[in-house]
Amino acid sequence: MIDPLHYESTLRLGCFLAVLVLMMGWEWRQPRRLLSLPRARRWPANLGVVAVDTVVLRLVFPVLAVGAAGLAEAKSWGLFHVLDVPFGLAFVASLLLLDLTIYAQHVLFHKLPLLWRLHRMHHTDLDFDVTTALRFHPLEIVLSMLIKLAVVVLLGTPPLAVLLFEVILNATAMFNHGNVRLPLKLDRALRWVLVTPDMHRVHHSARPEETDSNFGFNLPWWDRLFGTYRDQPRDGHAGMTIGLEYFRDRRATTLTGLLAQPFLNERRPVT
Repeated sequence: MIDPLHYESTLRLGCFLAVLVLMMGWEWRQPRRLLSLPRARRWPANLGVVAVDTVVLRLVFPVLAVGAAGLAEAKSWGLFHVLDVPFGLAFVASLLLLDLTIYAQHVLFHKLPLLWRLHRMHHTDLDFDVTTALRFHPLEIVLSMLIKLAVVVLLGTPPLAVLLFEVILNATAMFNHGNVRLPLKLDRALRWVLVTPDMHRVHHSARPEETDSNFGFNLPWWDRLFGTYRDQPRDGHAGMTIGLEYFRDRRATTLTGLLAQPFLNERRPVT
């Protein structure tokens, strides 16, 4: 039997490229909104950040999430090992708890000013498409990985569950950042089990009250459960302004500008 853990990098890269190309093609054929800027102005910086993030993670961490889960399994670390939780239950619980962690982390990065400085780079994209899903500052990526490693070890998450979660989260993030059109009835039904592009696009509105809603990347249940769900943007999907009101110049579209954003003094309006 083939062990998918031995092919982690290949599986993750293959899934990433497949979903990225699929979403780019879907956006080209059925766009939800007209883009305000040419792709050639935004994509080099957005894709360049992915390369920077990948290098930084490899330099900072000797092992990433799947490796940490393997170490915890070998050492019998974590709650699931201490309680001798059956594999199937631990597997499902891990997927749910990891997703809840990502939701809670996302809320925290919005609420704490220092963390918002790191996260706001994701929100300064002046358009919303699949490459927006890749636009995270390397300092945020490092902190996010630290949180993920801690949760994985404390829970004793099965390595296979971590691998599946990473692949699903990456794929759904690119899906729900897509500038794609779904039939309204399908969107209504789908957003009960999965964050859709129309649901997540509200989160990228320039209106602060809309930016602070719809925090989920994968499962929509946490937003509904904790009262952060917003159904539609006030100005409609075609009329809403994407981004932040105080970052609308070249600093939002160049790689050096993106990397410098946490160190600039623009302050978020108080809501």
